Amino acid sequence: MANQNVPQATAERLPLYYRTLQGLVAVGKTRISSSEFGDLVQIDSTTIRKDFSYFGALGRKGYGYDTQHLMDFLRKTLYQDELSKVVLIGVGHLGTALLNHNFQKNNNTKIVKAYDIDPSLTGTVVSGTKIYAMDTLATDDNSDITAAILTVPAAHAQEAAEMALASGIHGFLNFSPTTLSLPANAYVRHVDMTVELQALIYFLNHSMEERNSK
Repeated sequence: MANQNVPQATAERLPLYYRTLQGLVAVGKTRISSSEFGDLVQIDSTTIRKDFSYFGALGRKGYGYDTQHLMDFLRKTLYQDELSKVVLIGVGHLGTALLNHNFQKNNNTKIVKAYDIDPSLTGTVVSGTKIYAMDTLATDDNSDITAAILTVPAAHAQEAAEMALASGIHGFLNFSPTTLSLPANAYVRHVDMTVELQALIYFLNHSMEERNSK
């Protein structure tokens, strides 16, 4: 990313901004104000302006943002001009669903191979992606792989991540409900659907309680 001082929360919002801008450009929208943009992404305009300010003058006062220019800038910032190769580790129900989807709406990200411990899956192909034996992961050369998606049981997630790291992978999207302990040169994003659902249920109930109390 161009500015190393960009807060993590800002960086996490950039893909949403980029996807929204793609839609705007596709329908011929040439410029947009921060308040209009905020309504679309459901983020307040002050936050949007602050997020973009980390990258310099991307908009003009009284004009707003040129959608094409902003989309092009974010495409480069998010490295969308390069193909990001991903491996999947764990071809269970969730893993198979991810293979079937395989980032169909994103031509810049692709699952190029998968690993599993089930010998009956070794050598088979799911939605165009070949499955390899898990015990070959650590010795394979995956230095050209951007990240690994972990969809293995929690008890095996740490070992799987260490094997992937040994093969040259340093980025991990972890769907396993456990925390990974990896060296500083590895970057991990945790996706815990149970936690997300619990948070959603809390906010829904809290919102209803607030409405009922008025």
